[in-house]
Amino acid sequence: MSDIYYAIGDVHGRDDLLAKMHARIAEDHAFHHGDVRATLVHVGDYIDRGPNSMGVIDRLMRGVPGFDVVCLKGNHEHMMLVCMEKEDLQTWRVWLTNGGDATLESIGLPVRLKGYDHERLRASVGEERVKWLQLLPTMHQAGDYLFVHAGIFPGRPIEEQRDEDLIWIRHRFLDSQEDHGVLVIHGHTPGDEPVVRPNRICIDTLLGAYRKLTAVVLGEEGGPRFLSVK
Repeated sequence: MSDIYYAIGDVHGRDDLLAKMHARIAEDHAFHHGDVRATLVHVGDYIDRGPNSMGVIDRLMRGVPGFDVVCLKGNHEHMMLVCMEKEDLQTWRVWLTNGGDATLESIGLPVRLKGYDHERLRASVGEERVKWLQLLPTMHQAGDYLFVHAGIFPGRPIEEQRDEDLIWIRHRFLDSQEDHGVLVIHGHTPGDEPVVRPNRICIDTLLGAYRKLTAVVLGEEGGPRFLSVK
């Protein structure tokens, strides 16, 4: 049997759903292919919007028993890290209006329109978490699968992809019907259900109407299979 991969979509501070998904995956893997080592790939956006961003980070830092674990960087992790470097009002405003306000509230920092303290933010998140976030990769390739947060720039070789595109790109990638040479597994663009195309699979469903966390199972003979928790 080929290698098995479980890729999990955007979590956005929902540590409760991530715990449910990890448990669901453990049961699924034991039932379907417990004799094969499996890899969990988290495609980024662990923070913001939800109530427990630090809980999500801590859970991922602990790892998942019985699985190899890969955690990728999303645009929300990138935004928070940039805000830790400077007090620029515009930089902070972009982050806060994209859900960073929930992260500030969850770690006990005030949400206000000026006077943001980047040093206080970094101290509140904690140096161990900050270093973990800084070291997150922006892509992971495994055979014919390429795991990224947002997508890739069509027509550009994998080794020449830019981090900015890997964590931010939308329509140029989403609208492309080009054969990328790999099946791209990504999140970033939410919908009610997973999106399956010949060249990509999107697993971001947390902000859709049904608000569920989705994972895709890869490597089975029957093709991609999906799991979800609410």
